Amino acid sequence: MTPEALDLAALRPRLPSPLRAVEDERFTRRGVRLLLKRDDLIHPALPGNKWRKLEPNLRAAADGGRSALLTFGGAYSNHLRATAAAGRLLGFATFGVVRGDELAGRPLNASLARCVADGMRLHFVDRATYRRKTEPSVLRALLTAAADRLGVPSEGVYVIPEGGSNSLAARGCTALGRELGGAADVVGVACGTGGTLAGLAAGLAPGLRAVGFPVLKGGFLAGEVRALQLAAFGGPRGDWWLDERFHGGGYARTTPALDAFAADFEERHGLPVERLYVAKTLHGLTTLAEEGAFPPGSTVAAVITGGPAPDDGRQSESSR
Repeated sequence: MTPEALDLAALRPRLPSPLRAVEDERFTRRGVRLLLKRDDLIHPALPGNKWRKLEPNLRAAADGGRSALLTFGGAYSNHLRATAAAGRLLGFATFGVVRGDELAGRPLNASLARCVADGMRLHFVDRATYRRKTEPSVLRALLTAAADRLGVPSEGVYVIPEGGSNSLAARGCTALGRELGGAADVVGVACGTGGTLAGLAAGLAPGLRAVGFPVLKGGFLAGEVRALQLAAFGGPRGDWWLDERFHGGGYARTTPALDAFAADFEERHGLPVERLYVAKTLHGLTTLAEEGAFPPGSTVAAVITGGPAPDDGRQSESSR
């Protein structure tokens, strides 16, 4: 594929994404205004804010003459779905390395079935191998498998990291901060791999803050965000922090309390709430508001990073 053949404008992404105010008494009684940054409306085929991280990587793949994309994700990965859709729309072959070899041979959930419908070849690996996916020997083996399955040379395969988060993605996400301008004092976003937060914080105007709500347990994400900012910008950028309380048990997990919160938010505002990322952001911001974390007169924006997956993909903590 040549750069001339890659017409990203033909996809007609909706940018800047809409910014909408909502009346929520849990905020207003504290004198705080709530905005929703609707990144879920950027493109109907590319889930949520994934466009911002994929776009610079797709350009890099085309600039390098690559014809195929290899990337990684879990069984409910929005990133896998977005990459598969981008491949179908733009003419890239796609290869998705999926965490969990126990899934091989089972009926696909609706999220992975969508990937296959968009032409992605799925490759299931055990969790130990998945953790080692960036090691040179493991990555070489995966590249060979992708090249064989897709019928392309190994050098024709462009690797996009898990969640799409690399230095290109972080730079792409600075536009999210710039689009918000001075509209909000604090911006909240869910974090899986940290790329969106790294870029968002870098793109915000001075004096504005970003809070990330990790959707995984472990307390490792701050280091990942710092590393992404170092790679993308040469050092720290922006004012950001993490609140680790709202992961709901970890990736692809929710709790009855989180489900109840999301259902209540849907009822209040008529917005379908994706459970694995967006619900955790909204719950985190609402809790912080009720704790008095935002001074009266503040404006808080929640980044709606995506809509519900085809089968919602949610699993309660009690069902593990």
